Amino acid sequence: MSTPIRVAVLDDYQNVALGMADWSPVIARAEVTVFDDHLADETALIARLAPFDIVFVMRERTPLPRSVLSRLPRLRMIASTGNANASIDMAAAGELGIEVSHTGGSVASTVELTWALILATARNLVAESRAVAEGRWQLGVGRELEGRVLGVLGLGRIGPRVARIGAAFGMEVVAWSTNMTPETAAAAGARYLPRDEFFGTVDVLTVHLKLGDRSRGLIGAAEFAAMKPTALLVNTSRGPIVDEAALIDALRSGSIAGAGLDVFDVEPLPPGHPLRDMPGVVTTPHLGYVADRPYRIFFRDGVAAIERWLSDHRAGE
Repeated sequence: MSTPIRVAVLDDYQNVALGMADWSPVIARAEVTVFDDHLADETALIARLAPFDIVFVMRERTPLPRSVLSRLPRLRMIASTGNANASIDMAAAGELGIEVSHTGGSVASTVELTWALILATARNLVAESRAVAEGRWQLGVGRELEGRVLGVLGLGRIGPRVARIGAAFGMEVVAWSTNMTPETAAAAGARYLPRDEFFGTVDVLTVHLKLGDRSRGLIGAAEFAAMKPTALLVNTSRGPIVDEAALIDALRSGSIAGAGLDVFDVEPLPPGHPLRDMPGVVTTPHLGYVADRPYRIFFRDGVAAIERWLSDHRAGE
């Protein structure tokens, strides 16, 4: 009797994976194991994944570098959600004969969360809500967004949609990124500013860049020093685009007034991390894509890719 194909579903924090799509065609031909915890230790991760032929990963929650893939001789397929996954070593996967599939998705949920964080940070909503629950009333004075300057860092798929909402709030929208032109900005309803003006002009800075060599650490001590002491930073893109130590220093020193953060250098954010409870900071646990519609697309397409792989594998036997 042949060894059954085994599928591991990783980081299903909410225990929703099996309910978000019809897994029956896969379960009929393979053993599916769902893990709702996260393993950061590489040795423990390798031990967990060693018995599996297929691994289903949710975005970049569990990185799969060469050092992991090369120690998983049984692994033959990775089903990854989203149209790309920078935390998978694609070159190593190709060399090792591991097929990697991707899925469709939706950016609307990230746009919406960006604005949830902007509003929550501007109006101090988390602290005010907590105060009501604790029997207190009106801790501070929020800030109105109309007439303020929204700075959009990056105008790819998400930035233009964020910019349009900013305009609807009556904000002046400006934009910058390394390759941006005045024409690109104007097409998104924004005014282009060169880098040396951009950071010092904005009242709310929202980050919408892909993480890469040019964007890593792009917002650091010099950028925070240039910003207004009343400015807010919102990041729903990737944590390392912002120099985390410089951000903490800027918040502590009052170089900026606050931050709304959905992404961090290390995720999940370690216990005791200073960003967990800093005044003026609203944090969410990388929820940008964690919504019903993108999840259904992710799991639908991921299950279909696994089903196709199983069919091809059986045909090749």
